[in-house]
Amino acid sequence: MKPSLASIGLADPSAAPAGPPARSLSRRAWLQAAGAAGLAATGAVPSAWAQGQPGAAGWPAKPVTLVVPFPAGGGTDAFARPLAAQFSKSTGKSLIIDNRGGAGGTVGASYAAKAAGDGYTLFMGGTHHAIAPAMYPRLDYDIERDFIPLALLASVPQVVVVNPRVVKATTMAQFLDYLRANPGKLNYASAGSGSAHHLAGELFKLQTGTFITHIPYRGAGPALQDLIGGNVDMMFDGLGSSAAHIKAGRIRALMVAGGHRNPAFPDVPCAAEVGLRDYNVTTWYGLWAPKGTPADMQARIVGEVRKLGAADEIKTAWAANGAEFGSLTQPQYAAFVSAEVKRWAQVVKASGATLE
Repeated sequence: MKPSLASIGLADPSAAPAGPPARSLSRRAWLQAAGAAGLAATGAVPSAWAQGQPGAAGWPAKPVTLVVPFPAGGGTDAFARPLAAQFSKSTGKSLIIDNRGGAGGTVGASYAAKAAGDGYTLFMGGTHHAIAPAMYPRLDYDIERDFIPLALLASVPQVVVVNPRVVKATTMAQFLDYLRANPGKLNYASAGSGSAHHLAGELFKLQTGTFITHIPYRGAGPALQDLIGGNVDMMFDGLGSSAAHIKAGRIRALMVAGGHRNPAFPDVPCAAEVGLRDYNVTTWYGLWAPKGTPADMQARIVGEVRKLGAADEIKTAWAANGAEFGSLTQPQYAAFVSAEVKRWAQVVKASGATLE
C-alpha cells in the first residue's frame, strides 16, 4: 500500500529524521533534532578534530578537484562555478570542476566515492543523491557510508517552467485546465530518471491529477537547452539553473514551489497561492568528501567553505539564483542527508516512479 502524501513530509526538505511531517516542526525544532541526531551519529568527531592529523594545516597545497555529477550548464554548475572562482581568490589554488554526468548523477557519485580521502577530491551532489538509493537498486556506492558529509551549500525552490512558444498558458490555472483537458499531450524534461526534476514532476502529477510524459536527459543543462529550443514543453527545475533564462524571457515561470514567493522573482506565484499547498519541493546542493578523509582535514575544508559562503561575491550569486547558503553544522548536515534519504524513499514509493 502506498503511503499518503500527507505522510511524506513535503513541506520542508529539512524534514525531521523520522516521524511526523516537516510541517509540524519549526525550523528551530528541526535544527535541534538534527543537531542531536548528528552528534549521536558522529560521536567522536569533535575529539578527533582536536587531536589533529598531518596535512590539513597546509591545505590546499595544490589544486583541488570538485566532481560535479552533471554536465555543464545545470543547477549544480550554477553554484559550483561561482564557488570555484571564490575558492581561487581566497586560497590562491584552483578548484577544478570535473563534470561527470549520467544516470541521474550516480555516475559522478560512483567515481568520487572511489577517490582518495586526502582532501584533494571533493564531491558536490544534492537532492538527486538522496533519491538515488530508492531508484537505483544496484548502486556501487552508498551516499551515507562511502562519503563524509561536509556542508550544505545551497537550497532553492523548484520552479515550474514552460517554453512560451509551445505552451500558451500564462497562469497556473490556465495551465492546469489545459493539462486536464489534454492528458499526455505535453511532456517534461528532467536531469535523468530518479533526479529531483523527475520526482518533482511525478509529485506534481500525483497532486494535480494530470498526466505529462517524462523525458529524461543526462543532466539539467541539456534538458534546459532543449526546453529553450522548443524540443520539450516544460520542466520542473531548481530555480538556480532556470533563473537566468526566466529573466531573459527564454522560458516562462508559472509557479515556484512552497508557501511563499521567492525574493528573486516576486511576480511568480507560489504553490500555496494556486491551491497546491502540499507542493513544497526544494532542490539542495551539498559538499561531501570520500570516506577516509581525516577529521582535521574535514574541519579545514568546512572552515574554508564557511569563509567562502560569507563572501559578498557568493552572497550576490546565490541571491541572483533565489538561493540561500546553508547554515547547518557538519553534524546537522549529516543528519539532514540521512533524513532526506528516508523522505525521498517514501516519495518514490508513493508516486510509483521508476527508471525509464
